[in-house]
Amino acid sequence: MARNYLFHGFIVLFLTVKVHPAHAQVLTLKDAVQTALSNYGTIRAKANYAKASGADVKEAQREYLPNFILSAQQDYGTINQQNGPSYGLGGYGVASSGPVVATQNWNAAFGAFYLANVNWDFFSFGKAKERVKVAGSVHSRDESDLLQERFQHGIRVSAAYLNLLAAQRLNQSQQNNLDRASALRVVVVARAKSGLNPGVDSSLANAEVSNAKIALTNAREYQQEQANQLAIFMGVDPVDFQLDTVFISKVPSAINTASAVPLPSHPLLKYYQDRINLSNEEAKYLKTFNYPTFSLFGVMQDRGTGFDYNYGALNPDGYTQNYLKGVSFGRGNYLLGIGMTWNLTSPLRVHEQVASQKWTSMGLQDEYGLVDQQLKAQIGLSETKIKNAMDNYFEAPIQVQAASDAYLQKSVLYKNGLSTIVDVTTALYTLNRAETDRDIAYTNVWQALLYKSAASGDFELFFNEF
Repeated sequence: MARNYLFHGFIVLFLTVKVHPAHAQVLTLKDAVQTALSNYGTIRAKANYAKASGADVKEAQREYLPNFILSAQQDYGTINQQNGPSYGLGGYGVASSGPVVATQNWNAAFGAFYLANVNWDFFSFGKAKERVKVAGSVHSRDESDLLQERFQHGIRVSAAYLNLLAAQRLNQSQQNNLDRASALRVVVVARAKSGLNPGVDSSLANAEVSNAKIALTNAREYQQEQANQLAIFMGVDPVDFQLDTVFISKVPSAINTASAVPLPSHPLLKYYQDRINLSNEEAKYLKTFNYPTFSLFGVMQDRGTGFDYNYGALNPDGYTQNYLKGVSFGRGNYLLGIGMTWNLTSPLRVHEQVASQKWTSMGLQDEYGLVDQQLKAQIGLSETKIKNAMDNYFEAPIQVQAASDAYLQKSVLYKNGLSTIVDVTTALYTLNRAETDRDIAYTNVWQALLYKSAASGDFELFFNEF
């Protein structure tokens, strides 16, 4: 199910969210995730890497095709020669051919050389086939890397969305606390001025209002930090996001539902498994270099020259500078053959390369085992998180109701001169703490379900709730 969701990203989703002060648009969690999967730079980069490795697979398949080379050249120059050995070091030697003459001359004519060459390594003990498999394994690894990145980013965006939602609720709770503290100060100041209460009560009330303002400022700063984080994950400019708050006060229907995705299919484990598969395929490919390569080849060539067949010391004038005669076809040859190339020292090097690759595979297998162990531990922890979150979810309203009743009672008693300012401020603090705990408890239920989805590799378990 997670796989089906994550592959939705291959459909381009132009859902860039814009929020305008005049008519704020509600950003749902689904829109946030889809926008992030379309815009986030790392995901777009890994999608391009997967496309590149897919093209490499096609190139590897076509590598088995024979080489077919056409060559043509037309030249003008002299053909003086002398007896003696030479070597075209670095490819800079001149391939002139002609009779040996006693002295240097500057007789020059046009010449041409035309060539068609076919070379095909038709059998190399599976080297071409293994190369294709290696390219295919690279493509599978890159696709798995993209899949797990999309999965993890979906989790990150969802967590950032829930954190921002919690921050907004905390901000509202701190605003409510400031409103209560301000209202209390009005009552305290009035009673202090009338002499019903000591003047120090107004000082305590002012301190409580200042404390509430500081808490509200800190809550606003935290909310802005969470909004910026969500904007970064979505790949959009930071704005005042208006989030969907309908779902937060209810319990997810899938809170106790088991994941339908087997652990080996977890996107992260699949990525690590594909890394192992790639390393194993590279080891198989390296082994093919122990064996020879058999080739078929064929050559068709033709030469043209402005020098006559009897040009030389006895006939120094046997040449023409006519261009068409010099570059026209004159003498042709063809050649067909079969050959074998085998570097007999290759097995000495290949043996160590294969051993190195096998050690790499073992290291990758160890990394796979570590991730598998961590995910199993996280799955177990997720059940504990869900249980604790649910306990707090049901306990939080009781605490809020009790704290609210206590504050109401103490404030009424204070207005009637039956309670002290300390009792009222203590009740005010208790109510503020209870509301904060409630906001966190409600969000933690969804965070626990998200944690379970991340550990099990089943993002649909969380995403289908919206």
